[in-house]
Amino acid sequence: MTRFITSTRVASIRSNASDDAGHDALYRRIAWRIVPVLLLAYIVAYIDRVNVGFAKLQMQDALGFSDAAFGLGAGLMFVGYCLFEVPSNLLLARIGVRKTFLRIMVLWGLTTVAMMFVTSTAQFYTARFLLGVFEAGLFPGVILYFTYWFPQHRRGRIIGVFMSGALIGNILAGPLSGAAMKFLDGAGGLAGWQWLYITQGVPAIVLGFVAYACLSDGPNQAHWLSMSEKATVAAQAGAASTERATLGQVAEALRSRQFRGFVWLNFMIVGASYTMVFWVPTLIKSWGVNDVFTIGLLSALPSLAGVFAVIGLSRHSDLHRERRWHFSGACLVAAFGLWLTTITQGQLVPSLAALCLATLGLASCLPILLAAATETLPPQLATVGIPLLTSLGILGGFASPAITGLINTRSGHPVYSMYLVIGLFIVSAVLMLRVLPRGK
Repeated sequence: MTRFITSTRVASIRSNASDDAGHDALYRRIAWRIVPVLLLAYIVAYIDRVNVGFAKLQMQDALGFSDAAFGLGAGLMFVGYCLFEVPSNLLLARIGVRKTFLRIMVLWGLTTVAMMFVTSTAQFYTARFLLGVFEAGLFPGVILYFTYWFPQHRRGRIIGVFMSGALIGNILAGPLSGAAMKFLDGAGGLAGWQWLYITQGVPAIVLGFVAYACLSDGPNQAHWLSMSEKATVAAQAGAASTERATLGQVAEALRSRQFRGFVWLNFMIVGASYTMVFWVPTLIKSWGVNDVFTIGLLSALPSLAGVFAVIGLSRHSDLHRERRWHFSGACLVAAFGLWLTTITQGQLVPSLAALCLATLGLASCLPILLAAATETLPPQLATVGIPLLTSLGILGGFASPAITGLINTRSGHPVYSMYLVIGLFIVSAVLMLRVLPRGK
């Protein structure tokens, strides 16, 4: 078997482009086999990350948490995520994909369900930190898993479909959370916010077993592929493999001024993004909307607008091969939209329209930033720089919500924390013009 695959790999690497096109049907079949389960898992994961922002509408008053305590707890998830992202991937290499995804999904699902038992800030902090620890390996694990199946020139579209799960999750999180809190409140003696965690934690547990049953550790273990198809996949995916990172490359990346600039940009954009995700339900409530289900529905509208922005602006940036002004322009649109929300307070329709405008810019920033980083960093830095960039940048999801919570506690109104987010977008717009060379 091994000799057959090795000899076929050499032949496949030498094949021409027309022969590669002949494998389209094979890769479509692979995509339909593995991507739906993983996409659904990422949607559920994203909902479980951000549902705390909706639970806050009932949970905070029930437990007596301050905005500062809530902001710190919401952000602690990203500390656990950052610390255990790499160890989780190392474990995946030892025990395989199916066992790893089973562990990840079941443990994060159980942690989400356990949030229903929280009664103190210490328990809240612990549960949010553990959620990050257990979910940390999903995203990098899936990206690694895709390299087992797809050659480099086919991975971009697959990764793009997978990453759309974040926007889909954001659209679904509001209505699902609002429905659980409104229509299940009091059922079985439990509060609506407790039912929120139950109904959104159980799917992750179920998906863990679904992934274990439906996925294969790799092409060689896929009983639904023929011997020749396994050989084709192994040959083409193997030809696109990259070098393993070294400590010297990590040090070189950290010494690069441009790389550090990208890290700061990612840190600020991620921080701004999750600050909005966590506090938008509270912001909408401050506009006079008291029904939790209505708040959930309204909070989905900005994310829906963001889906079209990601597709449109990213495509425009690709067509014109320009990143600097597309990124900076998106940041300024986000800042302007948030500024409009601060001067239209108390007016639901204008404020919601302004929030949709802000999300048009916000949703477009990160894909353009990552595209710019992959295109600009030297190959020896890109090999380790991109995963390092995402690991360090995710800490913005801890810092910004925590600071926002302190601002809201001291000011007594969520609108003032929006000035922090506005500042992050403006600084990011200016910094990108300095980090990225002209013509990029």
